[in-house]
Amino acid sequence: MKLRNGFLTGSILSAPLVVLALSAPASAQPVQGLYVAGEGGATINQAQQVRLSPTLPSGRDTWKTGAVGIGSIGYGLGNGFRVELEGNYRNMDYHHLSSATVSTKGDGRRQTSGLMANALFDLDIGKSWLFPYFGAGIGYGWTNMHTTITGLDRSLSEQVRGTHGGFTYQGIFGLAFPVPWVVGLSATAEYRFWTMLAPQGYHATALGTVGGSNAVKEAGLAEGNRSTATDFNHSMMLGLRYEFNPAPPPPPPVEAAPAPMPVADRSYIVFFNWDGAGLTDRARSIVALAAQASGHTSLTRIQVSGYTDTSAAHPGARGQSYNMALSIRRAGAVKAELIRDGVAGSIIDVQGYGQSHPLVQTGQNVREPQNRRVEIILR
Repeated sequence: MKLRNGFLTGSILSAPLVVLALSAPASAQPVQGLYVAGEGGATINQAQQVRLSPTLPSGRDTWKTGAVGIGSIGYGLGNGFRVELEGNYRNMDYHHLSSATVSTKGDGRRQTSGLMANALFDLDIGKSWLFPYFGAGIGYGWTNMHTTITGLDRSLSEQVRGTHGGFTYQGIFGLAFPVPWVVGLSATAEYRFWTMLAPQGYHATALGTVGGSNAVKEAGLAEGNRSTATDFNHSMMLGLRYEFNPAPPPPPPVEAAPAPMPVADRSYIVFFNWDGAGLTDRARSIVALAAQASGHTSLTRIQVSGYTDTSAAHPGARGQSYNMALSIRRAGAVKAELIRDGVAGSIIDVQGYGQSHPLVQTGQNVREPQNRRVEIILR
């Protein structure tokens, strides 16, 4: 430690700066508020059981892959849950009646439409570009049949006509892909299992030699109710969903403030005349510099320590006691000056050390100016 113009200069410890990039969690951006959605794709119906009839052929109706379109309006609760109202339409061509006793071909089509109320939940899997969802719905639908069945190996010409209404329910699983360049817009890929409660009844007229339970009969006309069951439908669709009030995007990553570098204690030294505790003009200027520095430094305490040289009017223990009291008076004078310069007295600690800890080593009864001092240390 070196003395220079009333200051003690020391080394400053250095430490590397570490900057941490804090990325925002893939917290979910749930659907919030009003939204609309539309989707379309392919629909496949499982074979429908044609119930036994006393007059009409039975078996299973089979269908070709058809088309499906769905439009919905919904509301997101902002916590992953959302509810929606849906309108749907499905259209598929008739394939044939599958029967063990008669080979057939078919013509015509089946159309279904309906309204559903759905409840869904969006999953947060930690990916900002992908949000799976699942749900279920209940509603009411109508099925219109307009088909013709023709026998290939036996005489049969059957026409099925009519519209049946019934309660419906469905299960939903989908994937949503937010479109980054259009806020609120998401592309969707979805699967739905849909069914209408059985039995479903239609009017049928059959002309030929195949009768009820596929029994062979004389050629003739049969007419009555044709009932079906096991109406299980599978739909695979692509679509778009638009939110009118999307949740705000997550905040950008925030850089943590760099860790502060450790700073060495800063010291100031004030010198005194022999056997005196009054401050000279030079001493007051140094105290003023220390007070000014304390206002620009992050510190918790200011240590003010007073000292004397080894000279005393009376030798021995009496002289040492006098020097101890003198060092305390000198430290108190510096504290009072610091307070006058605007430093809070509550952070100033005062200590007197008498003639111990000299800055310059001397023998006894030596008047050394650099040992008659007060050190101000900013911590």
